[in-house]
Amino acid sequence: MTPRADRCLIRKSVDLLSRIPDSLIAFLARFALAATFWSSGQTKVQGFAINFVTGNFEFGWPRLSDSVVDLFRDEYKLPIIPPELGAPMAAFAEHLFPLLLLIGLATRFSALALLGMTVVIQLFVYPDAYALHGTWAAGFLFLVAKGGGVFSVDALIARRCGTGCTCPVRNDAA
Repeated sequence: MTPRADRCLIRKSVDLLSRIPDSLIAFLARFALAATFWSSGQTKVQGFAINFVTGNFEFGWPRLSDSVVDLFRDEYKLPIIPPELGAPMAAFAEHLFPLLLLIGLATRFSALALLGMTVVIQLFVYPDAYALHGTWAAGFLFLVAKGGGVFSVDALIARRCGTGCTCPVRNDAA
């Protein structure tokens, strides 16, 4: 190939790759990040389990696992927040925000909340896991900036609001 043909091939490849819809990226980010935090939340509770991969389903009233407060006290050692408060807050957040993220409801807010959790985990719990936490942060920042995309409840609400409405829900990821 000639240098000109190489440049043309590269340009065409870049043009093709730039057509990947933001909504597809948002959907994949929502699903992957929700699964990560949901799985973590499931380790903190007993009596309630939903895992489509393993087929484990238990629909009782959730309660904190016996060892989760000790985990927060002995391993996580968060400053300021006592383990008796941090453990139930984390268990609740790791169920609520991934569920909202998965369906794309309050996507930006949910992604921001989970980004905050990621920052806390990075700074205070597992500071050596910056590569993993950076990957999570990139996905969350995309969702905060672009929204949940067209495959989200947020987009459905925005469509129902119609144009010309001062609806607070914006969904830029198309």
